[in-house]
Amino acid sequence: MENLKNIWKPELYRIQVEAPAPKRVICENCPDRPEFYGKEYHGVMGHKEATLLLEGEPNGAFLIRKGNEYNDFYTLTWRFDDKIHHYKLYYDGTHYIKDKRYDTIYDLVADGLITCHMELKAHHILEMINSRASYTESPYVTLNRRKLNTLTKMQQSSNKSSPIISKTEHRTEEAVSKIDLPSPDENPLLTMKYSKPHNFKVHTFKGLNWCELCANFLWGFTAQGVKCEDCGFIAHSKCSERVPNHCVPDLKKLRGVFGIDLTTLLNAHSSTLPFVVKKCVTEIEARGMDSEGIYRVSGFADEIEALKMAFDRDGEAADLSVYSNINVVAGALKLYLRLLPVPLITYEVHPKLVQAIQMKTTVVQVSMLRECLDLLPPAHFNCLQYMVQHLHRVSQHASENKMSAHNLSTVFAPTLVATPPAISDLAAEIRALQTLIEHCALIYHQQH
Repeated sequence: MENLKNIWKPELYRIQVEAPAPKRVICENCPDRPEFYGKEYHGVMGHKEATLLLEGEPNGAFLIRKGNEYNDFYTLTWRFDDKIHHYKLYYDGTHYIKDKRYDTIYDLVADGLITCHMELKAHHILEMINSRASYTESPYVTLNRRKLNTLTKMQQSSNKSSPIISKTEHRTEEAVSKIDLPSPDENPLLTMKYSKPHNFKVHTFKGLNWCELCANFLWGFTAQGVKCEDCGFIAHSKCSERVPNHCVPDLKKLRGVFGIDLTTLLNAHSSTLPFVVKKCVTEIEARGMDSEGIYRVSGFADEIEALKMAFDRDGEAADLSVYSNINVVAGALKLYLRLLPVPLITYEVHPKLVQAIQMKTTVVQVSMLRECLDLLPPAHFNCLQYMVQHLHRVSQHASENKMSAHNLSTVFAPTLVATPPAISDLAAEIRALQTLIEHCALIYHQQH
């Protein structure tokens, strides 16, 4: 399972978070304001006057103007990278830039600022994405290898009863063999008889999503990438050009719940907690609290993978009682949490968490940890609270299970806390999580 540990790449997500936020520069009295602009519209104004208005404003400040009374278009003027920029605007019922459409001018500016910020700060990553993405090492193949193997065996079984192969099938196999990919043993999709191109369409994703080819974040607020309407494969537009013709529509139902952003998943399921977490915690508390080394002792990898498939296939109906080894259930829970693209304690909160645990007294640490938790997205806050309170209950059985708060923190810190790749010593993160577990009643007291 270790090869799945760092499957998602967070760098672009962290860079997007640092992008400047839009700030409207308001004009209260403007009699000829178009109906599709608000108080950010300043009427007829030259670029020099607009530049002066934005000089003292932060990056992200913007206004809308008409360059002169004869123009049949409007101009966006904004401050970015400590410079003033001017852009022609387009509106035909919705605001748009090329194939991206926006309900409001604020949305357009927010997305534009992120795009410019990415081009400025992440150009080296974007260039790497365009040249190095490998399908066989992609999250899609990695996460779904077992499912694809199962699908392949089903197809091979079906082929035995139907030995006649059409000319089209022969051509397809020949085309597949020309793709520069590993052997069928390494890439189960290659053993499939039919080659079908993906039905990619430009898509606006809700919540946070990652490209299933290159594993990098889909940045921006609208039209962040493409999605196959037949199998659900998600990718950057550029990455989609390098995805082989291996669309299997049945996989739409098999994409499951592992490796999906927490907020996105919970919104899709109209839930406050992921059912994987609830079911595993319930099972562990029912029959694993006195199991020596719970969460530290590994379950069998094949059984953990089978349980993962059961969750993906059966959802909340997955039967955990068939796994007599409770370490398999614990392993599946850890795997789910490890595969979250953004860990429960997010990249933004991580430095504040480290700062809090470096305070000299427990009272101050607890107070600052409370403030850290308030900065988490609601989905992360609720799930972390559920897990911390569970781990506290597990630690109360340490005389039997040998898993103290410190031992549990050592196991879970790499999974629950988002840390930059350069950090290898997790001593501060372990101490912070240990404090959360030991003082959870006090820390979550008066929390919403």
